[in-house]
Amino acid sequence: MRRLWRIIKKEVSRLNAKSTIENDVATTATLLGKKAKAFATPAPLTEHGSAKVISIFNQKGGVGKTTTTINLGASLAELGRRVLLVDFDPQGGLSLGLGVNAHSLPLEQTVYYALMTPTANIDEIVLKTAVPGLDFLPANRDLGTAETTLGAEIGGQQYLKRALNSLRDYYDVILIDCQPTMGQLTINALVASDEVIVPMQCEYFALHGFIELKGNLDKVKNFLNPDLKLIGILATMYDKKTSHNRQVLERILEQFPEDVFETIIAKTIRFAETTVVGEPITSYASSSGGAASYRRLARELIAKGGAR
Repeated sequence: MRRLWRIIKKEVSRLNAKSTIENDVATTATLLGKKAKAFATPAPLTEHGSAKVISIFNQKGGVGKTTTTINLGASLAELGRRVLLVDFDPQGGLSLGLGVNAHSLPLEQTVYYALMTPTANIDEIVLKTAVPGLDFLPANRDLGTAETTLGAEIGGQQYLKRALNSLRDYYDVILIDCQPTMGQLTINALVASDEVIVPMQCEYFALHGFIELKGNLDKVKNFLNPDLKLIGILATMYDKKTSHNRQVLERILEQFPEDVFETIIAKTIRFAETTVVGEPITSYASSSGGAASYRRLARELIAKGGAR
């Protein structure tokens, strides 16, 4: 089945190559009738380490958190960065999106074990992907049992930060795929992070939900992690043919003009297809508009200082 998908992928990419160029990438600048910025390809790193840790979080599900974590990570790896993805959702969606059914893994080979066992050798839990420079920590339903335990433990909010400490010296960027709830797992992710990216679907209720989310981020910043920073809101699943999407995005830009990434992730069936084949869109459909969007987002993130 996977071989068949790869054959289909190559043929479709060949047929659509002409229409999937960088100019197809949607931006907030073009939406407002302005000239989009040109984010240059960053220089290669001469030294690795001192990783920036970034949580990909929204309290609403189905907004593209996992898709963004995988494809932004793959795009950063293409730029020569060492990237670690952390599957921090008991559903294990990120692991599945990288071709691994983590629910079949023993507990000792998941992020749960690294989280709850101070003596765990986390290097033995990290898995490599087919993308050079892109690794990940898998998660399965065992992670869900940590919610109660973390809340009852003294310093329970610091467990993920402790687990990742030894890895920060090796990687340049660590991206955490959070679950869509403000529970103990998400608090752990935010405490361990330097920054937060909020993927937001361009719908009316998503805008209102962000107000509550921003309040929760402020609470974590005030009480648990004073260095936490919102690096950007990322408009996802955008359909330029829908006036409602455009109106909501304009409202977001009005209310949070300094907090929105210029790069927009448009809706495409290709993202659903990548889950089936278990690889990032940058390799599955390298010449697609979706791949170009995430490559541009990676360059924009580095330009903003959000990643090395």
